[in-house]
Amino acid sequence: MPYYITAVTHRSSDEDLLNNNERLEFLGDAFIGSIVGEYLFKKYPTRDEGYLTEMRSKIVSRQSLNEIALRMGLQKIVRFNKHDKLLRRSQIFGNALEALVGAVYLDKGFDKTRKFILKHLIGTFVDMDELENTDYNFKNKLYIWAQRNNKKVEFITLNESLEAGRKVFRIAIEIDGKAVVEATGYNKKQAQQYAAQKILEQLEENPATVIEP
Repeated sequence: MPYYITAVTHRSSDEDLLNNNERLEFLGDAFIGSIVGEYLFKKYPTRDEGYLTEMRSKIVSRQSLNEIALRMGLQKIVRFNKHDKLLRRSQIFGNALEALVGAVYLDKGFDKTRKFILKHLIGTFVDMDELENTDYNFKNKLYIWAQRNNKKVEFITLNESLEAGRKVFRIAIEIDGKAVVEATGYNKKQAQQYAAQKILEQLEENPATVIEP
């Protein structure tokens, strides 16, 4: 039982930094990656390494695992600092899912862990056909849009600050020299992805707000 409590405990919820799910997250990540790899290898016997690698990356991506965790309802039981608004938009629930897999392994062993991943992650929440056409790399999608529309996109780091003892990065995106959106994240890559996602959503709803001078 302690394993499962630890699995849903984020470091922000306790002053004791060792009493959190980061070590279990590391363990669960390893099992998810290997078991998903085995699943794809058997499911697609004629596909090449590139396809298998891309599909595995999509399934185990932070965005994908976080969406699965939310659909499972893990946000209702994860223990974290609820006053930190940035955490609510981060991938802590996907991280907790990885930690939960690590807890299952320590409690039940490899075979039960494999069954848990195949049944409750892949079998229940992963639509392989839909996933094949999904791209979670918002930054890359924005660059493709910019290239097609002859636009220049730049990611600008505005500042770094400390919130609750953690670094927070504020990123702006400029299109043809005009600042369009800003976003924050716990690392530059995360902030850039959030900002790119914002622009792509704006382009879908009202392209003029992004491309007009």
